Amino acid sequence: MQRLTVRALRAQPVMVPMRYALGTSAATVRTAPLLLVDLETNEGVSGHAFQFCYTRAAVPGISGILDDAAEAIRNDVLTPVDLWSKLTKRYTLIGVQGIVRMAMSLIDVASWDALARAAGVSLAKYLGAAPKVLPAYNSNGLGLMSPEALAAEAEKLVEGGFRAVKLRLGYETLEQDIAAINAVRKRVAEQVQLPVDYNQALTVEEAARRCHALDREGLLWIEEPIRHDDFAGCAKLARDTRTPIQIGENFSLIYDMKAAIDAGSSDYVMPDVERIGGVTGWLQAAALADAHALPMSSHLYPEISVHLLAATPTAHWLEYVDWLDAVVEEPLRLNDGSAIAPERPGLGIKWNRDAVKRLSN
Repeated sequence: MQRLTVRALRAQPVMVPMRYALGTSAATVRTAPLLLVDLETNEGVSGHAFQFCYTRAAVPGISGILDDAAEAIRNDVLTPVDLWSKLTKRYTLIGVQGIVRMAMSLIDVASWDALARAAGVSLAKYLGAAPKVLPAYNSNGLGLMSPEALAAEAEKLVEGGFRAVKLRLGYETLEQDIAAINAVRKRVAEQVQLPVDYNQALTVEEAARRCHALDREGLLWIEEPIRHDDFAGCAKLARDTRTPIQIGENFSLIYDMKAAIDAGSSDYVMPDVERIGGVTGWLQAAALADAHALPMSSHLYPEISVHLLAATPTAHWLEYVDWLDAVVEEPLRLNDGSAIAPERPGLGIKWNRDAVKRLSN
């Protein structure tokens, strides 16, 4: 296997207009601020990664940490676990959280991508995984809107054979939440499943009231009804609610996930590859989920997660958004609402340089 060493890190921010606005109980996002990263090696192989930064204001901070990290690991052997350990030590006094963790995860993902590219195989295969057809739910759109607008958008989102679409909840009243569910249900086929996401909008008491009422709605899961780090509150909801409780997108590294599992905080888990610690952190999370027989889905980053779920014993659902399509030459393709990791080397990502230039202005 070719030995790779780090030469440089390059990051390019782009602002990608969303086809469907993401309207949650916390905020409405109409443009995706993405940070595209290239990790260049002295041997001529480059690895790619990308970060959804949530807000444009986060981009300079993440880029600054990447610049500092690049100096620290220049000419180091491209061994993801060793690079993570070295950077963890470097940032111990700041803490491997927030933008520091995001930057480190970007380096980790790009490192794994480069290694798989050098080996001439997909990342899934490099991780020892056989091709796996993964059910995907469409997570574009379906924010907090009128019932009429929700119904119209849901009809568009199931095109292409999707068997599930995610609906954001957290309206002022339970009755409005139920009206939103009913509006979507009346417009899409009966077999289309509905996971719903409160984006941490409720108190424990209000969540208990609403979750009990939603037990009658046949939902796929109820996601983050309360604060993501209130593991005791989540555990109470998981015990008392028949509908599965889903959390995990805010797990910060494997330690958060372990604490949540020890508390019995959810029926399902859905780590975010950039918050759990890149590919390295995901593999640890997958082993932990497997040890506890917890179904594990992904959060965003379908172009990366489709490879990682292939290597996840308890793989459940792939969350699909189309935000990266605008800046890559070959977008992730789905067939009848399912996805399979492309066989191209690494992640299979190649930037569309003309689009990147246009959207970086």
